[in-house]
Amino acid sequence: MFEISFGEIILISVVALVILGPERLPTVARTLGALVGRAQRFVSSVKADVQQQAADSGLLGISQDIRGAADSFRSQMQEQVDEVKNVVAEQQSALHEVASSAAAPFDEARRSLQPDVALAPAADTDPHELIAAAHRDDADDTLPLVNDKQLDLFDPPASAPADKPSA
Repeated sequence: MFEISFGEIILISVVALVILGPERLPTVARTLGALVGRAQRFVSSVKADVQQQAADSGLLGISQDIRGAADSFRSQMQEQVDEVKNVVAEQQSALHEVASSAAAPFDEARRSLQPDVALAPAADTDPHELIAAAHRDDADDTLPLVNDKQLDLFDPPASAPADKPSA
């Protein structure tokens, strides 16, 4: 009720012994015990009266009916959710089967059209070398044409004659 530990009870009794003295302590303890017992009986009496009034007015029955309806509703909803989960799982597995069966002819056709395709380069290949090789393949050996009407703001291109005076 009050959640007083044994150590706290010992401390309170020592303080009471010091304050009240050994002559008055037994009578005060008896009186205090009687008051605590009377308070406990009063609380239990009030609790019983409240429960009796609730039972007489039908609140207890209504409360049980509401709990029963809530439990019933919860179980029905859980059944519906389980059914929907099962349907979704079935549809998902059917969809995966259709997708795999539809992809099979395309995979076979791809393999028959490209039988000599090399696999991807190994992981130990330097990516910078791959990028440089790709740029070398795509690079055009011809230099861009120089327009004479264009202002020369940067270094002249390599294809321009070196003896041409710059403006």
